[in-house]
Amino acid sequence: MPLHPEFEALSAQLAAAAEGQPPDPPVEDRRLSFDALLPPAPEIAVGSVEDRSVPVTDGEIGLRIYKPIGAGPHPLVVYFHGGGWVLGNVDSHDAQSRDLCNGANCVVVSVDYRLAPEHRFPTAAEDSYAATCWAIENAAALDADPARVAVAGDSAGGNLAAVMTLMARDRNGPPLHQQVLIYPVIDTDFDNASYLANAEAPVLTREGMLWFWQQYCPDQEQRNNPYAAPMRATDLSGLPPALVLTAEYDPLRDEGNAYAAQLEAAGVTVESVCYDGLPHFFIALSRLAPAGRVGMDKVCATLRNVFAVPATSDRTQE
Repeated sequence: MPLHPEFEALSAQLAAAAEGQPPDPPVEDRRLSFDALLPPAPEIAVGSVEDRSVPVTDGEIGLRIYKPIGAGPHPLVVYFHGGGWVLGNVDSHDAQSRDLCNGANCVVVSVDYRLAPEHRFPTAAEDSYAATCWAIENAAALDADPARVAVAGDSAGGNLAAVMTLMARDRNGPPLHQQVLIYPVIDTDFDNASYLANAEAPVLTREGMLWFWQQYCPDQEQRNNPYAAPMRATDLSGLPPALVLTAEYDPLRDEGNAYAAQLEAAGVTVESVCYDGLPHFFIALSRLAPAGRVGMDKVCATLRNVFAVPATSDRTQE
């Protein structure tokens, strides 16, 4: 079907805003533009929000912890933001984290993993795994239930969420009970049908995705590592149930759908939904194009069902 009119209009606005910009802006300029597009949303009230730091190899990273209204222990979702492993932070995905906290009635731990190109593969994956282990080990202090844990992420964050399930299985790590992969980066085949059909799609292009991979993992051999590209895993058995969301106008559509099929073939319970008429990043952009809201509604409904909790109906200020 045609691109949804809301995203058609948004695409035109983004193209107009980009006019006059250099064709290959510096990384810092790209980050500033990305953050301006996705500002924090403190008006979406949750029970509480706390920023803290946790140690990782050679340093520390930030976490933002969102708690829902009411007494726990609540389910726990560890969330990884999108942005091609290069852009974004807990601020850029603040609105999504708040919506997830309220809609799934869960504690959300949003992970501020270190970014490329300053920190290339496998830093983001290892940071994310350390944060996941920390969150589960400290679940009681977070008013969370370590027996009800999901990992979730969008785009590059969907890649990291998928990688977390592989790492947890391979390293005898903490149990994970659900994975939510939102238009995830799963493979490095830049010539599949959706990459070619959506080479100049709104929001994410084929050229843009090539650039992100070059920043994150320029070594072609390392791209065969399943912790970089989960599609390269030879064994997907023993992983937690998956919800995989993809979009029609997205270069990443086919690899997300193919990964869902491979998970299912390996015996993993999978629900896969491809949203017609929508582009990459439609959930993150839903404040600008409300049609994208359908994806977050699906994520929250799935997690409520998995965790058997009601949605938060009240809203109070932090």
